[in-house]
Amino acid sequence: MTGSTQDRAAPVETTRPESSRPLSPAWLAALAIFAAAAIAGLVALGNWQIERRAWKLGLIGQVAERVHAPPVAAPAPAAWPALSKAAGEYRRIRASGTFLDDKQTLVQAVTEQGGGYWVVTPLRMADGSTVLVNRGFVAEPFRGRVAPAGGGTGEVVGLLRMSEPGTGFLRHNDAAHDQWFSRDVAAIAARRGLGQVAPYFIDAEAVPPPAGADPKAWPVGGLTVTVFANNHLGYALTWYGLAIMVAAAAAYVGREEYRKRSQARRLPGNSTRT
Repeated sequence: MTGSTQDRAAPVETTRPESSRPLSPAWLAALAIFAAAAIAGLVALGNWQIERRAWKLGLIGQVAERVHAPPVAAPAPAAWPALSKAAGEYRRIRASGTFLDDKQTLVQAVTEQGGGYWVVTPLRMADGSTVLVNRGFVAEPFRGRVAPAGGGTGEVVGLLRMSEPGTGFLRHNDAAHDQWFSRDVAAIAARRGLGQVAPYFIDAEAVPPPAGADPKAWPVGGLTVTVFANNHLGYALTWYGLAIMVAAAAAYVGREEYRKRSQARRLPGNSTRT
């Protein structure tokens, strides 16, 4: 028996690799929304840093002008309610009265001279009000023998600084144990029973120690930091750069998706017969 049979080849499935398949519309929409939100957020952060830079430049110019101006009289009680950081801080002022050495407070500090304390001494003025005076810095070894201001009538010239309420970095003022990490005028005044106290303190200028005083135990004034870091332009460029990177990545994904869809339209069906 002879005969012939016609062999039929089994269909062969051809599939594209996973990486060459276009993303679904839902995924594309989600990626587009994420990219748009990221770009908008990064640009907003860059704009904020530009605004901060303008504010910082204004502050630097304002402080430079104030610290070199002739001193004016310290604000009287009638002017206290209107005081603010923007309007009053770093003005050069003068005050006179009697130093209350027995109500002195030491506030922990770290300066260019190392670790130690700000020596904050109340100055009782002629009208009966009091202003706290940061006479300067003493190193840790001299905590127990800080030279007194001397009592009697005295005058101080320095920079007006607004109160630093609350805490230092990760450290809380402990009035009950007389441990201070920030120059909180109201808390110090309450602890010392000072009555009517100005809402600011004075960072005193440097003055030489009196005759017979130990120079190392005499507070070093004039250490107020008036030079401020201004890195906002660099931060802004960083945020803008990240926004450009996200936009570039989004453009790349969009181009690849367009290419994949163009190829898919040109390809025959997923199966062929031989």
